[in-house]
Amino acid sequence: MKFILQYTDKVSSARAGQIETDHGTIETPIFMPVGTVATVKGIHQHELKEDIKAQIILGNTYHLYLRPGVDILRQAGGLHRFNGWDGPILTDSGGYQVYSLSQRRKIKEEGVTFRSHIDGSKHFFSPENAMDIQRIIGGDIIMAFDECTPYPCDYHYAKRSMKMTHRWLERCCNHFDKTTDLYDYTQTLFPIVQGSTYKDLRKESAETIASFEREGNAIGGLSVGEPAPEMYETTALVCSILPKDKPRYLMGVGTPTNILECIALGIDMFDCVLPSRNARHGLLYTRRGVMNMKNAKWKDDFSPIDEESTCKTSRFYTKAYLRHLFQSRELLAAQVATLHNLSFYLWLVGEARKRIIDGTFLQWKNKMVQSLEVRL
Repeated sequence: MKFILQYTDKVSSARAGQIETDHGTIETPIFMPVGTVATVKGIHQHELKEDIKAQIILGNTYHLYLRPGVDILRQAGGLHRFNGWDGPILTDSGGYQVYSLSQRRKIKEEGVTFRSHIDGSKHFFSPENAMDIQRIIGGDIIMAFDECTPYPCDYHYAKRSMKMTHRWLERCCNHFDKTTDLYDYTQTLFPIVQGSTYKDLRKESAETIASFEREGNAIGGLSVGEPAPEMYETTALVCSILPKDKPRYLMGVGTPTNILECIALGIDMFDCVLPSRNARHGLLYTRRGVMNMKNAKWKDDFSPIDEESTCKTSRFYTKAYLRHLFQSRELLAAQVATLHNLSFYLWLVGEARKRIIDGTFLQWKNKMVQSLEVRL
């Protein structure tokens, strides 16, 4: 993997760059649609590429490990060949799912024992086998195994957890470097900064992560319930420490406003289930604000869902028709809404990139975030 920093905004820390992988080039800043169980829910791979213009998608190690399982993925030749997506893929390590299974897991120095949410069966993730599993899944970019702390989090617990994440990172790197790519392309490992919202811990973690000198770095443990100002303050601190010549990935973030504000702080990569999850509940994002397509106000509105959208589906179907689909609980409702929201997110980061390059980013961002919060 190679990262080329092309432009830096003169009045903010926003950046535009390129990440080169064996499965293609990614223009940053970028949003990665989440394909939890080998699919972005309700979306065909050709729609991801042709309509949404996705450049990279995310696969979830915990879920893929349970279903279809590593044996099937190895037989298939990795996730790319299993699901037919021929662009770059990033896999998380399962650490966030372990965090979310607080009633079903036990964390020790050796790793994490947890029970499947599917059938209650017992499993174990360690830094080493998290690398092996992600090798088999076949992500172009794979993540170090870490512990994601909750919010709020006791300082002493956050510190112990961070220290263990750093020890786990060393084990991840050692094991990753001793193993080889299973398929005909190169895989890259990203470490993850932790430390909750404590400045001294985040500083220590960012410095430690940077010292491993991997090809890119991630920031975890945010967007877990903390107020947005704390997220931004923590992100700004970490970005001031992480190397400028490597991509920075803010995990699990977030709303369109969150994304624009964090681009301004120096983040290059984002992922979040929000656009697809909210789409399935009828919530649509547009450059003029948010629409709840289940509201009665749309029942006789025969204008396009969003005539400004880059998504042809959003320009073809009407608001009244989409509301009807939701009221009728038709599967097409979720598909149309998901196409719209993911297209909007990809338009948003693509437009941010253009504005960074032409020098108008900050003014455009400040105006845009005001519109994004409007309820239509």
